[in-house]
Amino acid sequence: MATVTRDEGADMDLDEARRFVAENPHAVLGTMRKDGTPQMSPVDAAVDDEGRIVISSRETAFKTRNLRRDPRAWLTVLPGTFYGTWIFLEGTVDVLSLPDAMEPLVDYYRRLSGEHPDWEDYRAAMVRDQRCLLRVSLTRAGPDREG
Repeated sequence: MATVTRDEGADMDLDEARRFVAENPHAVLGTMRKDGTPQMSPVDAAVDDEGRIVISSRETAFKTRNLRRDPRAWLTVLPGTFYGTWIFLEGTVDVLSLPDAMEPLVDYYRRLSGEHPDWEDYRAAMVRDQRCLLRVSLTRAGPDREG
């Protein structure tokens, strides 16, 4: 199991974090603006076959622009009830653009929602909306205990 250790000893196992995300897709993504202040976005997250956290975005979104400039990302992943167990993730992002992003975007949809009633329409919407896929390679997860 992959673990990253931090001085405070408050990290959790990265595989455990991935399992949590797979069961709890609601998150808040933090990126850095040019001026060094945080930009926060509510997102739905999934886990791909390589263990990356994946998020659908638009090429024109601030979060995408921010990540192209500074690939560091932070996620707070929340349960559907909002209160209860939550996790914090850190990682670096690569942005996958169309046309290469199309099949990974289909996979992202399937992981979150199952089969789409009209995949041709879905693919057309991805092009029309200038969708891309944010792929977060995790470097840290926590907490491993309540404070």
